[in-house]
Amino acid sequence: MGNWFEQNIIATGRLPLFCYFVTLIVAFIATRINVRLIRAKIGWFRDVNVGEMHIHHVVFGVVLMLVGGVSGLIVSSASQIGYAAAASVFGIGSALVLDEFALILHLHDVYWEEEGRTSVDAVFIAVAVTGLLLIGLRPLTWDYGTPINPALLIVANLALAVVTLLKGKIWTGMAGLFIPPMLVVGTVRLARPGSPWARWRYAKGSPRKMATALRREERWRRPVIRGKIAFQEFLSGRHDLPSTRRSISGKQR
Repeated sequence: MGNWFEQNIIATGRLPLFCYFVTLIVAFIATRINVRLIRAKIGWFRDVNVGEMHIHHVVFGVVLMLVGGVSGLIVSSASQIGYAAAASVFGIGSALVLDEFALILHLHDVYWEEEGRTSVDAVFIAVAVTGLLLIGLRPLTWDYGTPINPALLIVANLALAVVTLLKGKIWTGMAGLFIPPMLVVGTVRLARPGSPWARWRYAKGSPRKMATALRREERWRRPVIRGKIAFQEFLSGRHDLPSTRRSISGKQR
């Protein structure tokens, strides 16, 4: 194990990325344990308040990301240890920020509501992308042993990624940046029924495709989503509060 770490992490200059990867995961798990204990009102675990103002942990995350990012810019380029320390601070800050990604997205505290699952998805995506980088994969690689202009291949990959994401296939689109054949599959197959692509192309122009997409969503994707949610809630807690964001939108109408 020591030889593997030396050869594949330290010798390749990936120690800072490894430290970021580890601290991102550890800090996210620690944060979720903390907020679950706060929600259960166990022991001395309480929210941080200044007067009547609740200080969300995204605030501390932003500060730590600034400290880690700036430290990484000024640390000596000859020191992997210095970069690793800065990356660790950045990883902790990233976990705190991404854990409240839904708050940033909706500009409303939806932490324990259904919309709050977006934060867990954001952390999972960050961990997956960092893991792919850590094992040596690079996004938008172009060396396929073909005589085609590399720039054209990169543009083609980006175009396929955009189409895949518009079809509502987030995981396929993100992973496809590292494994391009996945983008071809995501582009060719039908879009998810709630995606922008389905609304633009299927809702009026191709009702048969929309019906097929709905059947596939119910038969194949829904069980996978339920499994993903069960795993996420095992790690992060249940997002079971009623949606205050929807009730506010309803009142505004």
